[in-house]
Amino acid sequence: MNDVSPPKKAAKPRPTKDRLIRAAAHLFSNRGYHGVGLAEILAEAQAPKGSLYHHFPNGKSDLAMASATWASDQILLLVAASFEPSVSFKDGAETLCQKLAELFDSAGKWCGCPVSSTLFEGPDNSEFHRHAAHLFEGWITEVEYHAHRLGLAEEDSVATAQKFYILLQGGWQLARMRRSADVLRSLPAIL
Repeated sequence: MNDVSPPKKAAKPRPTKDRLIRAAAHLFSNRGYHGVGLAEILAEAQAPKGSLYHHFPNGKSDLAMASATWASDQILLLVAASFEPSVSFKDGAETLCQKLAELFDSAGKWCGCPVSSTLFEGPDNSEFHRHAAHLFEGWITEVEYHAHRLGLAEEDSVATAQKFYILLQGGWQLARMRRSADVLRSLPAIL
């Protein structure tokens, strides 16, 4: 019998700007800002050179800011997905650390924090540092919101969110050094 179903459409490729941002985020988190050239980003994104400057007039620095923002947004989504269904802050923290550990395990690579490796390892300029501070404060604010929502007093929520951020950043580096996601899994016990 002949199959009369219509042919399946191929998935529509992402817009060029999105491909550039995602490729840059991936490469910067693996090798840092200075370890990646524009040609590598363009090749990974499968994008023509002119498209880079069309979407990012200042080139690599504009792309770095956009890729750090995109990566930060992915972390914020992960934080929300971990804490929103949780019944306690500890439960949300355990879920987030488990999800981050799974990302480390599934990637098979030990890449750096996507914001730090892009903006702190990039050009030493105040715009990069301001943007990194804004993104990291967003992570802290999101965790603070969930801490308060899950029953911590406001001042405790602020302190707990900051402590958790410090633990995550340090844990991320230690996990990279030891090449073990178990470091991330152990963080909630320290809280």
